[in-house]
Amino acid sequence: MTELPEYYFRIRENGAAVFRVSTDNRQRRIEMDEIAVVNVKNGNVKPHGAHDLTAEEQAVIADWMEDRRAVLAERDLDDIHRAVDYLNLTTHWAQSRASDADLEEVTDRLLLAMHDLRSVLVRKKADRLMAGRDDAAE
Repeated sequence: MTELPEYYFRIRENGAAVFRVSTDNRQRRIEMDEIAVVNVKNGNVKPHGAHDLTAEEQAVIADWMEDRRAVLAERDLDDIHRAVDYLNLTTHWAQSRASDADLEEVTDRLLLAMHDLRSVLVRKKADRLMAGRDDAAE
């Protein structure tokens, strides 16, 4: 039988609830004692109740937060790659299968979303080009 991890992170919207896992009881039942709540976005770590986090617990939480941020960043980028695929599939759908009624239902929303995205992308691209020009001039 594999050993249980010493800590369990119950994922929440912006982070996790952190539990210490224990089977050190007479019935060998799994007990999970909540020790903290963490917010990945702002880095806040709040001990649960009167619990004082040990240095080991703080280190485990910090490592988990670093790993979690990496996973979330990877997912964000993967979502964007999927969005590019969806745009291509949407183009094919609009060209080959969409009825006039289908197009009427989505055209304005798609055009506004694409205009907004294009505006942001063009501005960010210009910012990067200007920053590159400034770096080259130095």
